[in-house]
Amino acid sequence: MRRPLTEIREPAVAGAFYPESPEALTGQIEALLNGARAPVPGEQWPKALIAPHAGYIYSGPIAANAYARLAAARGRVTRVVLLGPVHRVAVDGLALPGTRALRTPLGIVPVDLDAVRTIETLPQVVVSPEAHALEHSLEVHLPFLQVVLGAFSVVPLAVGRASPEQVAEVIERLWGTEETVVVVSSDLSHYLAYAQARAADRDTARAILMRRPQLDHHQACGATPVNGLLVAALRRGLQPQLFDVRNSGDTAGDRSRVVGYAAFGFFEAQTASVPPHAIQRDLLIRIARRAIGDLFGLTEVIDETHPFLHDVAATFVTLTRHGRLRGCIGSLHAHRSLLEDLKANAKAAAFLDPRFEPLTQTEFHSTRVEVSLLSPSEPIEFGTEAEAVSLLRPNIDGLILEHGAHRGTFLPQVWESIPEPGAFLRQLKRKAGLDEQFWSPDLRLRRYTVVKFGEPDLPAQLQ
Repeated sequence: MRRPLTEIREPAVAGAFYPESPEALTGQIEALLNGARAPVPGEQWPKALIAPHAGYIYSGPIAANAYARLAAARGRVTRVVLLGPVHRVAVDGLALPGTRALRTPLGIVPVDLDAVRTIETLPQVVVSPEAHALEHSLEVHLPFLQVVLGAFSVVPLAVGRASPEQVAEVIERLWGTEETVVVVSSDLSHYLAYAQARAADRDTARAILMRRPQLDHHQACGATPVNGLLVAALRRGLQPQLFDVRNSGDTAGDRSRVVGYAAFGFFEAQTASVPPHAIQRDLLIRIARRAIGDLFGLTEVIDETHPFLHDVAATFVTLTRHGRLRGCIGSLHAHRSLLEDLKANAKAAAFLDPRFEPLTQTEFHSTRVEVSLLSPSEPIEFGTEAEAVSLLRPNIDGLILEHGAHRGTFLPQVWESIPEPGAFLRQLKRKAGLDEQFWSPDLRLRRYTVVKFGEPDLPAQLQ
């Protein structure tokens, strides 16, 4: 049976995590927002945010860089779906507070009871006033939202033991239209030394930007609701953006043991539907990542019934980590379904590329996946090496070189690092096990093109 609603959940950390005085609290938040990076005029506001939940002197500047992006939403966004991890009282599922409203020093925020009714029948949704009573992960966001949005209602969910799919199901049921924003509360690493925390948090930020729903609680204390948001973001085609990543050593703490913070926004496509190429990209990347993740016990349910996945195709899978190649394996000729070829080449790139040690699970979280779909190859007719070089098309051609038992290929992406055609051919000879100066009338060249699908480019501070 559902518990009867009580009236108001009172603030638990006012005077500790943020000022208890309404005037001081408003002044602090306004100062933090004034110091944040302002959005471009006319910029779309995010459909979802990830923001930290520590005391304002520590994480407030980072949270402000998320909330500043909601300024244009005032009067338009009237409901906030707010999810944060439990820190004090364990709970199975996603817990509602069982109250009609939440209070902060800035006033009362009503709970959207109509929205609550749409999720309360889900088995993973429970009511637990105890989980909310002393929990700070949701409370600290409310004053920011009150200053930025003015009047709004909230669906507050304290997230305990739940799968990403269970969290995503709740988020999607509450999705709404432009009147609804989703806010996920999470800090990043905890109590590492400054340099170690920066490295760990960069890897976590990369994983979030690549929408990988496999974070653990060492990477982010709110990993469970974050993973759920990432699942929903993949399904809905939301595009992530990093606003800020710092730690307590950058704000108000010492650098011997720090806590990491980051602010992200997730933006909907401007058009009514996600372009087909974006859907295809996301699906191919997810399938490749899952093929690798399966071997680490990281599972994800993906719909593999799309007809194009069962067309015969040739693929290459390229892995990079921190901007450096970490594996690249593929098929030069189509001989099996796209789905089968992609899975096999993803695993081979991760674990069987003879140039590299097998990928580890730790590396996997910060590894970028790129999938290339190859066209059928065609021979290049030439008489001399100079003629062959003159026929190459930089930034277009993938090239296959064959001579006897020697064979090698460069994807068109290699032109980015070897832009001169003569050097491109010489380096391909080396890759095939031949001397750079080698030439023979029996040497054969074939060209192909690719359609490339890569995970989102990372901000400069995460490269």
